[in-house]
Amino acid sequence: MNGVRRRTVLAAAGGTAIAGKAATGTAHARERPGPGERPAAEPAPYEAKVQALLGRMTAEEKLGQLQQLAWTGDTGPGGGQTAEAEKAARQGRLGSVLNIYGAKNTNTLQRMAVEESRLGIPLVFGLDVIHGMWTTFPIPLAQAASFDPAVAARDAEVSAKEARSNGVHWAFSPMMDVTHEPRWGRISEGSGEDPHLTAAIAAAKTRGYQGEDLAAKDRLAACAKHFVAYGGAEGGRDYNTVDVSEARLRNLYLGPFLAAVDAGVATVMASFNTISGVPAHGNRHTLTDILKDEWEFGGVVVSDYNGIQEMTVHGFAADHADAGRQALNAGVDMEMASTTLADHGKRLLRSGAITTARLDDAVARILRLKFRLGLFEHPYVDEDAAIEEPTKASRAAARETAARTMVLLKNTPAGKGKGPLLPLSASASSIAVVGPFADSTDLRGSWAGPWADAFPPVTVLDAVKDAAPKARVAHAPGVDPAGKDTGGIVKAAAVARAAEVAVVVVGEASALSGEAAVRSDISLPGQQEKLIAAIADTGTPFVVVQVSGRPLTMGGWLDSAPAVLQAWHPGIEGGNAIADVLFGTVNPGGKLPVSFPRSAGQIPIYYNHENTGRPYDPDNKYTSKYLDLADGPQFAFGHGLSYTTFDIGEPKLSVSRIAADALRKGDTVEVAVTVRNTGKREGDEVVQVYLHDPVASLVQPVRRLCGFRRVTLGAGKSTTVRFRLGAEDLGFWTHDRDGTFTVEKGEIQIYAGNSSRARSERTLTIT
Repeated sequence: MNGVRRRTVLAAAGGTAIAGKAATGTAHARERPGPGERPAAEPAPYEAKVQALLGRMTAEEKLGQLQQLAWTGDTGPGGGQTAEAEKAARQGRLGSVLNIYGAKNTNTLQRMAVEESRLGIPLVFGLDVIHGMWTTFPIPLAQAASFDPAVAARDAEVSAKEARSNGVHWAFSPMMDVTHEPRWGRISEGSGEDPHLTAAIAAAKTRGYQGEDLAAKDRLAACAKHFVAYGGAEGGRDYNTVDVSEARLRNLYLGPFLAAVDAGVATVMASFNTISGVPAHGNRHTLTDILKDEWEFGGVVVSDYNGIQEMTVHGFAADHADAGRQALNAGVDMEMASTTLADHGKRLLRSGAITTARLDDAVARILRLKFRLGLFEHPYVDEDAAIEEPTKASRAAARETAARTMVLLKNTPAGKGKGPLLPLSASASSIAVVGPFADSTDLRGSWAGPWADAFPPVTVLDAVKDAAPKARVAHAPGVDPAGKDTGGIVKAAAVARAAEVAVVVVGEASALSGEAAVRSDISLPGQQEKLIAAIADTGTPFVVVQVSGRPLTMGGWLDSAPAVLQAWHPGIEGGNAIADVLFGTVNPGGKLPVSFPRSAGQIPIYYNHENTGRPYDPDNKYTSKYLDLADGPQFAFGHGLSYTTFDIGEPKLSVSRIAADALRKGDTVEVAVTVRNTGKREGDEVVQVYLHDPVASLVQPVRRLCGFRRVTLGAGKSTTVRFRLGAEDLGFWTHDRDGTFTVEKGEIQIYAGNSSRARSERTLTIT
């Protein structure tokens, strides 16, 4: 996991206070020198060229570098800006374009900038490559369910190769917005509710996109988004208010971004929301004080689509000129889509509202990115080498990773005296494949991009036919994806009744998750539950496969279904991956990266909550609970079953006591956990380590994930997994706006298990 760059000071209260950065990993802390202690950094080999260009640029050309315009694609209000982009490129008053792709298209526009403008500064082209380009991988939330950072890295590597060959230099990914809101559509783009897991995925995906050299022909600049606390939107309504304390900002939301910065992320995107009353695009505390000064981020901060201009709608900026002024002074370096700085920048400079020094800093950051990408030496891509379709290798990667993301929620006997329903037998004589997504290619998920339409995913129906070639496979949708047309339920039930086993594929369409796709009711859409009830009434054993971009609530149908597989939106090879798991070619090992609520009325519900002064007690009315709902989620964070069984032993600590001062100096505690496959086949288990600080100066969560490892074990085999816990794991951030991290004396409870409900415990005492 990622180490930490921070300076340390002793806390007045006898603990360890750490000013600067916090890590979300389990590695040793790296000492960070204080002010004046850091040796002068070696200048980048192109720094002299950056400064020489700055010296030659007019104010208009500098302001132009800060401008990013949209091509014909439309990802927000305002539509495309193609003609405006071409004109600005020729004038040398444009820094970047988004939504453009294709080797010929990008080369054409790039030539306008390089060969027709006065200084020939190349453009950088950005695209929403979120979970694949031609080869669509599972949605990011699904990737987090793998509890395997290598899954995210593999997606990024394939995506970078495909996109860069098509002239794209910059992916607006990874998204690392921790959220407790499954109603929020953009939960599909992130890694769920836990900052530790999100940080590990974010760092891996950043490295996967960027590799060792941004100038390489198969790499992209990554973008950590959305900075920050976007996932805290009230009611899950997109773009909505976020009111957050400094401690929660640092303990919950900032850690994954720090992990991305430590991984070398090239760019960061500001978020649409306010942060305790201040829009993120105008928030100097987060963009400059924390990101640029405290964390020493040297890359580019880009706005979100029209985000600067929208500060006037927030009621924070008086007009567009004022919005541009506040955004630049807060720390935004490049403006996406809106044109407040291009339109008003010269006047703002003349009045002193913005300074030449800040303008030059922003331009220099953008020029450095272009040098790092190798655009001054190689502004064009080889049109003959452009990748224009998925390859056999990329499809294999998508299929393998999709199978690793699937979570077996339930697997019980389908009848008296029988074993668990799954895995299905490929020798079954007849199989019914029913449901609105049984023969649907709508498996890509949100932000798959219009460029992927030419390569539809493999359907579950086709994959089942391939997996069981001797079976008679019958199909009937039963209902439509919206669950409105129920006229086919009778036929679907008849098909299931005539079969040996049924596969019921339900869920939500891709369009129901992602940006601006908020649902107040997150149950199966429409009357899909009626279809499940009808199949249950046939008496035929059946498995429910649920495809979705978020956790869904499950009604009474959950009790009637012998087996349930959460498949998410699994991408281009989704059908094959689902069949691989259903028939046991792949033993499922995914875990839930987010709690599944019992009811929408229960939201927010998440594992890392505070205890309250009156925690749940079923025998006491005056405790924290609902009168009409069982306590806790339907399925807990970290839950996931396998076709084999595992035993996870108690955590063993290398020491039972450790001094706070020793932790401050970088000492760690080893936690060893032995896991054994007690079943009859090979499988994967995710060993999870949690901690709880029961007495602290700020109330701490009842559980906090501090380590995880996915391991593969053969039947009867065992292994010992080891984790290192340091100061960054055992402490927490206070409310100090300047950034104080403290490790307090006292007992820490350390748990090990296979979900957030782990009960095996050891106590560590910090002295």
